[in-house]
Amino acid sequence: MEHPRELRFLSYLSPGIPRAFYEAVVEHVRQALGRRASLSVESRVSGPMRGAEDPFSRGEADVGFMCAPSFLWLLEHETPPVELLPAAPVFRDDRAPGRPVYFSELVVRRDSSAGSLLDLRGRSWAYNDPCSLSGYYNLLKKLAEMGEDERFFGRRRCSGSHLNSMAMVASGEVDAASIDSNVLRIRLRFAPELGERLRVIETWGPFPIQPVVLRSGLHPELKNRLRAALLAIGEGAHAPPALAGFGLERFAPVTYEHYASEEDALRRCERALGIRS
Repeated sequence: MEHPRELRFLSYLSPGIPRAFYEAVVEHVRQALGRRASLSVESRVSGPMRGAEDPFSRGEADVGFMCAPSFLWLLEHETPPVELLPAAPVFRDDRAPGRPVYFSELVVRRDSSAGSLLDLRGRSWAYNDPCSLSGYYNLLKKLAEMGEDERFFGRRRCSGSHLNSMAMVASGEVDAASIDSNVLRIRLRFAPELGERLRVIETWGPFPIQPVVLRSGLHPELKNRLRAALLAIGEGAHAPPALAGFGLERFAPVTYEHYASEEDALRRCERALGIRS
């Protein structure tokens, strides 16, 4: 078991959740543990692709922020390279106060005639990447429940990020996209003019918030200290201003059970759509 000299954090969730948010988390952990820490960002996907090489197996990352599908795919390995860090962020949301969850928001242009997913048949759709729960799999699940698949849409575009998806909808390049509720809230706070061009027509969820993962080879004592450091954020008071500004309230304890329902839903969706599981 390892005690690395420097803790290497890796986020797959920026730029949707701004890098500055994760920098503030890493800085908090660095101070709490009194050890060196660094942050890298992988912005092309929301987590390691299924079956692809990953930085945890290669010993290149110690703590990761990623979307649930990638976490569940990594657990399929004969010897999983990651495990759950049992602490997850809680963002302010009146629909699920105090819970480590989020939602998918189906957005269209404000002047769109669409009032529901059904109205989008034959139209165009943007998704951020094929590892995303909020932007990709949640929509596939909805389509599977309707007895449909991606052919429901006339055209599909992989945008590369939630921010790009929103911009494509706002400009009329595509008709709709499914967006992480926290990403949408943060983006509209910093770019309120975008809210005048977009409209939410459906909300799906709540879903378990994106997991924080640990490289399995870390020393158990270090894993416990990392958990304690995250759970101390917002404990008994308020989150630090650098984090509260993004809507974070605190980190809350979670277990694998928190993600069990989503794992089951993901597997059912993959079977319905003929995706290897």
